[in-house]
Amino acid sequence: MSTTVEQAPAGAGPTGWEPFDSLLLDFLSHLEVERGLSANTVSAYRSDLRQFGHFLHEKKWNPITVRPRDLAEYMAWLAAPPDGDRPSSATLQRKQAALRGFYRHLRREELIFEDPTVGIQATRRAPALPKVLTLSEVGRLMDAPSGSGPGPVRDRAILEVMYGCGLRASETIGLEVTDVDTEEGMLKARGKGNRERIVPLGSKAISAVTAWLVVGRPDVIGNRQEKELFLNLRGKPLTRQGLYKIVQGHAAAVGLADRMSPHTLRHSFATHLLAGGCDLRSVQEMLGHADVSTTQVYTHLSGTQLKDVYFRSHPRAGGPAAGD
Repeated sequence: MSTTVEQAPAGAGPTGWEPFDSLLLDFLSHLEVERGLSANTVSAYRSDLRQFGHFLHEKKWNPITVRPRDLAEYMAWLAAPPDGDRPSSATLQRKQAALRGFYRHLRREELIFEDPTVGIQATRRAPALPKVLTLSEVGRLMDAPSGSGPGPVRDRAILEVMYGCGLRASETIGLEVTDVDTEEGMLKARGKGNRERIVPLGSKAISAVTAWLVVGRPDVIGNRQEKELFLNLRGKPLTRQGLYKIVQGHAAAVGLADRMSPHTLRHSFATHLLAGGCDLRSVQEMLGHADVSTTQVYTHLSGTQLKDVYFRSHPRAGGPAAGD
């Protein structure tokens, strides 16, 4: 296979290494401005496509004129890199999606006339069931923050809101004081693509948030004005890293460090709602999923849990209970 740069057709743009940078910046701008994707998602696209850019540079290939077989070689290199550190199928799938999105954008902008990613076979991966906590584990976690100081009061509110409303980490730290209505028991969350949704706020979460607003937050903010609901103990908006440390710290304190991340509370929220009889469409709306198929993974998980309970409990199911 030739590794020389082919001449781009007239009107196809400049050639060489620099054009890839400009093409990439234009694509990332499209994702952020026109499609409204989150900063984290845009950052993931940037990272994956910069890796592709380095591969092009090593091969001295023009991003405008690469052929499907060139991209197939790149995907093969990703799947079996020289250092032997093979990525997961999920990672490969994500990198393929980034590549397809990039070349679809070039096609829309008429910088290329044929999409070289069309013939690339997608990497398949088995759907992974998310980890969830049991009801008793949720109870232990919610009781983990002890004390009446601003830190424990804030942490109880964070945990109750994340589990009670099924929020993502980014949605939690993005909450503003005006997004929470403790009188009506409602919360406004901003999800992917800055889409807003309204989620009910349960009594436990209302009590925890009220305590934070009345007792904890004034102690850390002093006379300053901060619109964000959750703050660090210096009175500044909480970061994703700060949130992660809070959740993982309390999880470790009750023996759940290896069972969860902040997203586990969202998974548990959905699974427990469905197991309790909530309909799928309502759970979809509360999670902010654009497609109900994304929510359906929780129905499989709930069914698995129900089956486990059945085989543990029914006297004629053939499980442990049958021999007791």
